[in-house]
Amino acid sequence: MLRLILGRYLEIAPRYVQFSRGPHGKPELATERGSNALCFNLAHSHGVALCAIARGRDIGVDVERVNADVNVDLIAERFFSQREIAALRLLPREKQLTAFFTGWVRKEAYVKARGDGLAMDLDSFSVSLSPGEPAALLDVQGHPDEARAWSLRELDFDASFAAALALRAPECRVRCWEFTGHQWMFVD
Repeated sequence: MLRLILGRYLEIAPRYVQFSRGPHGKPELATERGSNALCFNLAHSHGVALCAIARGRDIGVDVERVNADVNVDLIAERFFSQREIAALRLLPREKQLTAFFTGWVRKEAYVKARGDGLAMDLDSFSVSLSPGEPAALLDVQGHPDEARAWSLRELDFDASFAAALALRAPECRVRCWEFTGHQWMFVD
């Protein structure tokens, strides 16, 4: 399906879409280089797949099924920044699970967009996670201007999933399409 989608953007047959890997293993198009290169990222969880595409901008996407069996406190203590842990603890207990997954997918989308994978410590930056708070990269340790260079967007398509998109651009417009086999449907 990824080859089919990218082939349509590139206006080539899916079989001619070729991939390579960045320094930390992020998949990229082998034939696209330069400031107008087609960039993409893919995420999947429990039967849902998201593909994010941009021209000339680093992009990342993540999706996770919200799972009540996750030990929010334990995982947050290990991977979230102190700022995020404090924000999570301020929330009523019944909102913490949703806030945790909201924060998690925003963090993953950002790391994936950068192409750093697990080479970047997840506690070295902070994202918004409180319900009703706009998606945002709040700070990056050692890089005071980094947060202003990025846009984070919540992708809201199913209450049982959390999903987010990160794009290296201070502003962005997101257009969502549902792809079912060979047909596209605009979702707004």
